[in-house]
Amino acid sequence: MPAAEFHAPLPAPPPLSADWALFLDVDGCLLEFEEDPDRVRAPASLSVQLAAVSRRLGGALALVSGRGIAGVDRVFAPARFPVGGLHGLERRGAPMPDADTGAAIDPATWGGLIADARVWMATHPLARVEDKGRALALHWRADASAEARARAFASTALAALPGYRLQPGDCVLELRPEGADKGAAIAAFLDEPPFAGRRPVFAGDDLTDEHGFALVNRRDGISIVVGDRRPTLATHWLANPAAVRRWLEEVA
Repeated sequence: MPAAEFHAPLPAPPPLSADWALFLDVDGCLLEFEEDPDRVRAPASLSVQLAAVSRRLGGALALVSGRGIAGVDRVFAPARFPVGGLHGLERRGAPMPDADTGAAIDPATWGGLIADARVWMATHPLARVEDKGRALALHWRADASAEARARAFASTALAALPGYRLQPGDCVLELRPEGADKGAAIAAFLDEPPFAGRRPVFAGDDLTDEHGFALVNRRDGISIVVGDRRPTLATHWLANPAAVRRWLEEVA
């Protein structure tokens, strides 16, 4: 990732241009966080907004999320959009390169890991263990005191997961396969229609979105951080998911 970081107040993003390829994070960007990620659902009005923007861009709109593709589809059901899921480990329509490490773990081993995580975190009933299929997320948004226990379990479990890494986020720590990231997912979309040849624009809120900001900046694009997390590589700013939705409503 480039060393340069933006510390000065950031401007709001410009109005949508017909030559953009637009990439949007989901949780914390398009939608507010919930203590239980499975409870998050997009209102129908947001799906209508996204579909309208996508039409203006000739289909060059994709959601790039820490959720898996199936999880993103549940949030926006019945609407479906192009998706880069699991921080770039999944992509609708094509596999991500160098992202097959998780397949080496057999289902019994993975199931045992999930069970162990739930037992380990049982002393913090408001914390949450999320099985993403190829990734494991430990959430402590509802109980900050669970963070130390979650980090201790993740560090121990990492030793039993060859090819995996720890991915920190906002009140969450994930065990996920090495390989692709959100920047790689965006780059893969930009190599194919209808995204190819367009100026990339990416909005996200979390530390995991910085790879996407770095890629977009290298491609002379527009990177938008949502919220007050600093430092960041983003060149533009929106205050919160409500501001993102208002911006989309204007450009739609």
